[in-house]
Amino acid sequence: MIKDLRLVANAELRAQQPQGDTPEDVKADDQQQDDKQQDKQPKTIEGYALLFNSPSKDLGGFVEVIDPAALDNVDLSNVIMLDQHDYSKPLASVKAGTLKLDTDEKGLHFVATLDDSVSYANDAYQNVKSGNVDSMSFRFDVDDGGDEFTQDEDGKITRTIKQVKDLFEVSTVTIPAYDDSNVQVDKRSYNEFLDNTQKGEQDMTKQTIIDPAEQGETRSFETYIKSRGEVRSGLTTEGAQAVVPQEVVTPVFEGANAKQNLAEMATVKKVSVGSGKYPVSIPDPTKFLATKAELATIPDVDASVKDVPFEAKTFAGKIYLSNELIDDSAIDIKAEVRSQLGQLVLNTDNHNVISLLQTLTSENAANVDDLKKIKNTAIDPAVLGSNGSMVITNQDGYNYLDGLKDSQGRYLLTEDVTAVSGKTLFGLPVVVVSNAVLPDVSGQFPVFIGNLPQTIAVFRRNNITTNWEQFDSYSQGLAVVYRGDYQFIDKNAMQYVLLGTPAK
Repeated sequence: MIKDLRLVANAELRAQQPQGDTPEDVKADDQQQDDKQQDKQPKTIEGYALLFNSPSKDLGGFVEVIDPAALDNVDLSNVIMLDQHDYSKPLASVKAGTLKLDTDEKGLHFVATLDDSVSYANDAYQNVKSGNVDSMSFRFDVDDGGDEFTQDEDGKITRTIKQVKDLFEVSTVTIPAYDDSNVQVDKRSYNEFLDNTQKGEQDMTKQTIIDPAEQGETRSFETYIKSRGEVRSGLTTEGAQAVVPQEVVTPVFEGANAKQNLAEMATVKKVSVGSGKYPVSIPDPTKFLATKAELATIPDVDASVKDVPFEAKTFAGKIYLSNELIDDSAIDIKAEVRSQLGQLVLNTDNHNVISLLQTLTSENAANVDDLKKIKNTAIDPAVLGSNGSMVITNQDGYNYLDGLKDSQGRYLLTEDVTAVSGKTLFGLPVVVVSNAVLPDVSGQFPVFIGNLPQTIAVFRRNNITTNWEQFDSYSQGLAVVYRGDYQFIDKNAMQYVLLGTPAK
């Protein structure tokens, strides 16, 4: 069972000023004594732990509301209040009589009595009183059938929580907006809803859900951990669920967005389903607008959209480091290894994009004139005139091109600071990849010329790094897990050329 965490920004959270026994206890001429007396009175905070019929922000393709009957028959006797969801900082509990919960037409109202002899409880009270903390959050779970998805005429999807199974805790929080630390959504019932609404519609493109990145990644990695039954340092179990602390799960593509990453130069689509079809717009120079007579019906135009199928594959690797090496190293060796894992993702991107391009039918070009002819006649000018047009070659091919001169002694490659390599050929920026990734073919230099974004689509599913400890070997493991796919959009948008004379 997945425990969901929600933010209540409009919680009406406020602190109650301690009062004396009767108004007569307060005397104007003895204010100092009155202050001491107030300090001895219980300090309370009150507000709403959750709100009924109050739409959430977008949770990755849908919004959520809680039905007023969702708390009916829910056992609230074990609910506790925490500060910032920290179980080491309890503020009040129903069982101890310091937390009172009751439902009204607005939501779940609470009154909590805080013990100001506890330093963090007094801090929490003062933060609420000053307005530094004005939001609440709550942790709950929903049993199967306890939620319902609906879609309105505009296509907006709403998840209604019909029945809460358990309410575990409420918490005062300092959170300005929904993010991966307070919104952890179980997408299984959502995906089932999408599947059910699309049964029998095989020709329709399955809806692709764009998730907040780490939101989906954490959930998938929990499944990865649970499927192998592993329990590692930094990971705790809670209700038979593997919980990955945020501090050990980090995105990896920040380090992979280097200029030489070919995948980032292609068409990149984020998806939150494992497989499906993604509609991608493609140019069609044969289509144009027709002449319309006055008051005549506007003629139909076929959309130039191609449904590109994808199926996320899992790419992964891990590195072990001894704790002795980590302890004795003068540098942050773990940071260096994480950087290396990011480089592995970049290498994976380049390898898969190049491997896909190499499946194109190759053409021979004995010299640059032949290469120019292929560029001028084999590729649609509209394709080359669009953003993303380029020349891709290896180190040997670049070295060959960089030494060529015209009849007047001018180099064919021209300077361009906006190009990845700093040079252009035929007005197209040149991108250079390693010989190890793109080797020569029988003495000829491999060259790809055309528009990469119109040729290849890269689908990003999940991408995370994590680390754990191996106590039996006194070592630590660092791993990267990336799920994605690489597919052609239009093979005619790029030409594969082998430049030079084949070796005998």
